[in-house]
Amino acid sequence: MRIIKRSSVDQGRSKTLPHDEQVPHARSPRVITVTSGKGGVGKTNLTVNLAIALALEGRRVIIFDADLGLANVEVLLGLVPALSLFDHLYKGVPIEDTLCDGPAGIKIIPGGSGFLELANLNSKQRSRLLAGIVTLNRLADFVLIDTGAGISKDVLAFCAAADEVFVVVTPEPTSLTDAYGLIKVLDKFKLHRDVHFAVNQSRGDSETKDTVTRLKALADKYLSIGLNYLGDVQYDPAVVRAVKNQRPFLVSSPDSPAATSLKKITYAILNKDQATENSGEWGLQGFINKLGRLFK
Repeated sequence: MRIIKRSSVDQGRSKTLPHDEQVPHARSPRVITVTSGKGGVGKTNLTVNLAIALALEGRRVIIFDADLGLANVEVLLGLVPALSLFDHLYKGVPIEDTLCDGPAGIKIIPGGSGFLELANLNSKQRSRLLAGIVTLNRLADFVLIDTGAGISKDVLAFCAAADEVFVVVTPEPTSLTDAYGLIKVLDKFKLHRDVHFAVNQSRGDSETKDTVTRLKALADKYLSIGLNYLGDVQYDPAVVRAVKNQRPFLVSSPDSPAATSLKKITYAILNKDQATENSGEWGLQGFINKLGRLFK
């Protein structure tokens, strides 16, 4: 497996590759929604560092910041994007021009209110978006959707539209309860057959084990949805420092316990086969098509 080592954080907009340098892939990128039952669990921090870890394993990654009204991905990376998805939809800006560069070659598309406008696109705007998606498909192996917390219609729409869902939970009772509530809704409406989950900010192996056991016990007893445990990232001062300095801990402290744990979660995702396609709508284009319908 080829490892790409890049440690500097490049800021600003990315440059569009010439068409003949963009290598088309037979398979669509894996679209994973990263979400949580409550705020404050480190969801966006894990999303950003997961994207970097995937990039360091040679995967091309795009993050859609879908936490509507809160640009947390940009804050964590110290970015001030000039453009967003809204500019592509309503001002005709090429979608690749909305891409911001992040560490290790990851790309970020600030969403803002652009996602909410998907239900009201006219035929010209929709054609422009779908044409832009073809470009993004060539540029990505993974697309991570960072949502807000909770079970709002927006969050559930992002979960339903994605190929896979990754729930972040902490050992706190409120986080555990809210994570179960989110998974319960996904199960009730049969939005996915299974979901990934990881434990963040635990204080040791026993606390992680207790959290995993309790969540799985609830799901086994009351739900039909499967839970795929990916691993944990225990409390690490390196993470706190990284957030304050607006530098991902995988970049600022690549040998820290948190970075090591995050890499294990990354390997678990890479080693998991992509789920069997059911609806015929797969990858980023399928995500946009489903999202447009769900927001209506």
